[in-house]
Amino acid sequence: MAKGKDARVPVILECSNCLRNELNLNKESRGISRYITQKNRHNTPSRLELRKFCPYCSKHTIHGEIKK
Repeated sequence: MAKGKDARVPVILECSNCLRNELNLNKESRGISRYITQKNRHNTPSRLELRKFCPYCSKHTIHGEIKK
């Protein structure tokens, strides 16, 4: 059985709040929070956005899917 067309693909979620702080060159942010998860390509063709905890912001923020 071939595994070329799997429905589940790995995705990387990145904190959108930390990204904005880094673009503004704010010294408060020490890094960018990233999570690795999986999504079903057939059920969710659009980009995934989840509310996850960011240790750099010390609060729950929106984490959006990025390209690898």
